[in-house]
Amino acid sequence: MKVTARDEWFPIGRDGATGLFRKIVPVLRKAVKGLKDPSVTQIAKRSNSPFRVLVSTVISARTKDEVTGAASERLFALASTPGEMSRLRAASIEKAIYPAGFYRTKARAIKSLCRMLVDEYGGEVPGEIEQLVRLPGVGRKTANLVLTLGFGKLGICVDTHVHRVCNRLGAIRTRHPSETEAALREVLPKRNWIEINDILVMYGQAICNPVSPWCSRCGIIEECGRVGVTRSR
Repeated sequence: MKVTARDEWFPIGRDGATGLFRKIVPVLRKAVKGLKDPSVTQIAKRSNSPFRVLVSTVISARTKDEVTGAASERLFALASTPGEMSRLRAASIEKAIYPAGFYRTKARAIKSLCRMLVDEYGGEVPGEIEQLVRLPGVGRKTANLVLTLGFGKLGICVDTHVHRVCNRLGAIRTRHPSETEAALREVLPKRNWIEINDILVMYGQAICNPVSPWCSRCGIIEECGRVGVTRSR
């Protein structure tokens, strides 16, 4: 699904939003330096495998980072290719990825997407977003993460942290992650597309929390619109 950016998504204007991101991204990049990478990024750096990025991202939905990493490694110890994983029983996948959220649903999706990779893509993960979103359990967030971390292609992965922080800043005003992705494609400099997810995930977890963010520790507080913030520390 392609979402077209609309003018009303940019309360400070498109040029204003671009200027804001140019100013704050270097500050945020420095602020998260030394923090632990998200688990999927760690897996991508260790393996250089689009398949492992794909599967671990499916596992990561609504799941704590440390659970995602451990669950992914247990599953990859059982099977390392789409063919091998497609032959596992769903119950075996469930056991490996538990206690990831919705582990039963994810196990079925993983088994199905591996079967589809074998049947339709020769056991390889496709490198185009239109093909990736056809896979069971794969939405645009997962597809963009596979493109960026698995293939090094341009894409913008929007999870709850990216959506929340960008709207809280006042750079954009969107209701859904799909709208946030479309808006960011219009105003975020392309050199920041791949890194923005990791930066905002780490910053969102450490500083810009969903409830009561650490505004007193924020390095971009002077630039932030604090949209929707009613309580902070």
